[in-house]
Amino acid sequence: MSLHENIAGLKAQIEQKLPAATRSIMDRATADLQSSGIMEGTIKIDDALPSFTLPNQNGTPVNLERVLAKGQLVLSIFRGAWCPYCMLELEALEARAQGFRDAGATLLIISPQSQAASAKMKADKGFSFDILSDLGNLYTEKLGLVFSLPDDLRKIYSGIGIDLPTFNGTDAWELPMPARLIVGKDGVVRDANINADYTIRPEPEETLRTLKSAL
Repeated sequence: MSLHENIAGLKAQIEQKLPAATRSIMDRATADLQSSGIMEGTIKIDDALPSFTLPNQNGTPVNLERVLAKGQLVLSIFRGAWCPYCMLELEALEARAQGFRDAGATLLIISPQSQAASAKMKADKGFSFDILSDLGNLYTEKLGLVFSLPDDLRKIYSGIGIDLPTFNGTDAWELPMPARLIVGKDGVVRDANINADYTIRPEPEETLRTLKSAL
């Protein structure tokens, strides 16, 4: 099944389980974010990707310029292991990871979650890519992706066991919007898939086709 099909199935299951009032709050939060104007400030195609040096799941620093010296970069911004939509996307990316490598690109994930959480997730799932820790969303803030969760949504998340401060090791109830970028060796963004609706993700095959066409 495609990523879109898996997400559609997951979304239907979740909507059946959640009370109508809860679904309404979550849907309104997404709609409010979409209409907030946040998308106007996100990183765009032809922008230079801000430099970074971030620790991976083992604490090893990963530097953007050293990655780009090897070839192009596919960069995925990941909310956290608690998000089932995000996990479906990472599993789909892993299934195409060899294709990215064959096209001369490095696949990296950036997440606000702790290194320990990323190390456990990588070990449990057998992911082949590095997961970089952006504690406090300091880097994804530079990409224009970070937003604060409204109070009513925070209560819902807490009620279903999603305590973001605990997961992310900060006091802030902030998340990055999911994003997938293709970055050329020159550090310029060649493709940018960003959506304020966290249930909408591009297919890995789309990214691979764009990556190959940019070579």
